[in-house]
Amino acid sequence: MNLKLLFTAIICLSTSAYALEGQISDGYGKAIDGALVEVVGKRVSTRTDEQGYFELDIDTAAELHVSAPGFVHRTIRLEAGEIDKVQRIVLAHSVIEQVDVVAIPLHASNIEAAIPINVLSGEELRNKQAATLGDSLAAEIGVHTSFHGNVASTPIIRGLSGPRVLITQNSLDVSDVSRVGPDHSVATEVSTAEQLEVLRGPATLFFGSGAIGGVVNVVDKRVPTDTETSGEWQLSQDSVNDQDFASVNLNTGTGNVAFHVDGFWRESDDYEVPVSPEIDEDHGERTVESTAEESKGYTFGASYILDNGYVGLSYGKFDRDYGIPGHGHGEEEEEEHEEEEHGEEETVTLGLEQDRYQLISELTFDHTFVSALNTRIGYTDYEHTEFEDGSIGTTFMNETSEVKLELLHQPLANWHGGIVLDYKNSEFSAQGEEAFAPPSETDAFAIALVEERHFGDVLVQLGARIEQVNIKSSEVTIADVEFLHSDEEEHEEEAGEEEHEAEIFSFDEDYTPFSLSVGAVWDFAPGYNLGVALSHSERAPSAAELLSFGPHIATDTFEIGALFEVHEEGEEVHFEPIASKPEMEKSTNIDVTFRKFEGNVGIILNAFYNQVDNYYAQFDTELVAEAGHGHEDEEGEEAEEEHGHGGELPVFLFQSEDVTLRGFEAQGVWQINPQFKTTVYADYVRAELDDGGNLPRIPPMRFGASLDYVYQRLSANVSWTHYSDQDDVAMLETETDGYDWINANINYRIPVNETELTLFLKVENLGDEEARVHSSFLKDLAPRPGRNFQIGIRGTF
Repeated sequence: MNLKLLFTAIICLSTSAYALEGQISDGYGKAIDGALVEVVGKRVSTRTDEQGYFELDIDTAAELHVSAPGFVHRTIRLEAGEIDKVQRIVLAHSVIEQVDVVAIPLHASNIEAAIPINVLSGEELRNKQAATLGDSLAAEIGVHTSFHGNVASTPIIRGLSGPRVLITQNSLDVSDVSRVGPDHSVATEVSTAEQLEVLRGPATLFFGSGAIGGVVNVVDKRVPTDTETSGEWQLSQDSVNDQDFASVNLNTGTGNVAFHVDGFWRESDDYEVPVSPEIDEDHGERTVESTAEESKGYTFGASYILDNGYVGLSYGKFDRDYGIPGHGHGEEEEEEHEEEEHGEEETVTLGLEQDRYQLISELTFDHTFVSALNTRIGYTDYEHTEFEDGSIGTTFMNETSEVKLELLHQPLANWHGGIVLDYKNSEFSAQGEEAFAPPSETDAFAIALVEERHFGDVLVQLGARIEQVNIKSSEVTIADVEFLHSDEEEHEEEAGEEEHEAEIFSFDEDYTPFSLSVGAVWDFAPGYNLGVALSHSERAPSAAELLSFGPHIATDTFEIGALFEVHEEGEEVHFEPIASKPEMEKSTNIDVTFRKFEGNVGIILNAFYNQVDNYYAQFDTELVAEAGHGHEDEEGEEAEEEHGHGGELPVFLFQSEDVTLRGFEAQGVWQINPQFKTTVYADYVRAELDDGGNLPRIPPMRFGASLDYVYQRLSANVSWTHYSDQDDVAMLETETDGYDWINANINYRIPVNETELTLFLKVENLGDEEARVHSSFLKDLAPRPGRNFQIGIRGTF
């Protein structure tokens, strides 16, 4: 009997589990209901009851993370001798909402990270959501939109976009071709997202070389993590483009199995813009042609919930058909000639289809070394086709497979962190008259180490990543195109002149980007911290930047990749492959962040300096090339004879230059009283070539203010933003006038049983301002929409 008791005691001691009790309240002693208490590094958590009490099973020593909406998060280290004591935890009020960030492996909040992070969620996300990801984020500090006529806008972070800003869905590459051309839409939907996360500045440590300028992570619940029943639906209608919209989001479960389903549908016409004397003297309104869209999509997901985590699968379908504004061919004169001959202008539309599969799992372990394993696996099959007057023009395809493993360890000398393994394969191809880039395959494998530790009031964050990138193509083509200096007359072909065949060759190169990051967050006083992040990041040039050779009609240019260089032999001008391997882009960035987040006044100030060596950008060669669109009939030949270079495009060559980007972001929030809150904000970026000159399409400085009102079931907001004139322009780029942008919205909540209905009215561009976006390729053709009224109803349960 004594041996049995002894054996039982040994088993109880080996489990090392204790019941921790505590109460959470605010600074006035009022209990906080629903506060989340989590054990750091383990899948153990609970919530407080109405009296603020909680009970939690923990080990002999543990680190707790406590959070609640409207309060400052707290991290509490408990030693073995403190476990049996009732914990009295006080949370301070915060006017700046703190949200945990899914995109980074250690899941810190936006206030606790050394790098600046935006998180858009909840009612604020629903108030700002738009048809495109770029327009949904356009008002976020440090973020602008490329605005391609309201149909294909992508985010610009601190002046950087395209292959330098990675867009992910639940931390996996969204895998479309939006980084290749400004008229290509991002294949993700904001209305079904739970939150949008923006990592401003280099994020290569977590996401690889394609994130040297930042990351936008779209977070949804397509792979559910619990069996609680919750959902959301919305119906709305817009006036400026007669848009009808509907969406639904549902999570539920039974036993250990959780289910998710979501879907959306959107249909709109061409949008209206303000009328000015320069635009139209005879009509009361004007629309931007070819900006209508019809899109729809759905997602199914299911998970198996375990005691130590979950494993889940999802499938998503995304379809979008939209017009492409300004998608002309050749110069304006040729378009006018064709309109006279054929009676109408050519219409170009784009049909997008994407199938996305994801497997996501998060598991925790009571292992001597391993504390958690987070697995993300994705497969995406993307295709879009550009139709010209209903006929197939060019088809783009991208097939991507990705595997990401985060292996987190138990605390080692109070260090928390782990190893990240990341593999991604992308197969890109384009077929048709505007296939300016050849088929290519990109393989990338990376291993990264991320660690963090508290030293008193200082949180130190370290990381390193090394990556192996292979880019290959067997069909790199130097097309048979005649190049002329822009001031030359076209040479007439002599009778019987022999045509040269296109040259085709292979490309296969390896790159080894390396990234290193050191950051610290110093809580130098209650409610204050100072963050510093220093990083060195490297990026392999993308296949499009290297291998392009053809007309890109969306930008009205003939694009040639960095793999080529111009040669002139007498009057003949041609391009040949360069003798040396194109270099990697290298960025050295420093971010300094000051935050005040407790009490009724919140302040966040960021300053950044980014030195980029071998920055790849397109530079004008002062050459022109055939548009190559196939106007080879007699009418096309007559047009060319009449208009000279009407069928030619300026030649832009990808070249690398050293660039410096610097700027700031500032935000101040004041909770005047329980009903009123005001916010002021400003951001600015300056991007210069070290040898003189400016980068093109850099957003201007902007500043503004907003006022929020909340009373019982009513909430309202009005915001004003001033966009300054942009006169720091690149060669051949025109200046852009500034403008004022005013938005307003009002929401009224009505509880109905277990559902909360919200009636809402949103007004955009209240002043009906003619607003042209400097960062847009279509700023002269497609200004932002005129005054828009959106009315709708939303339900949550």
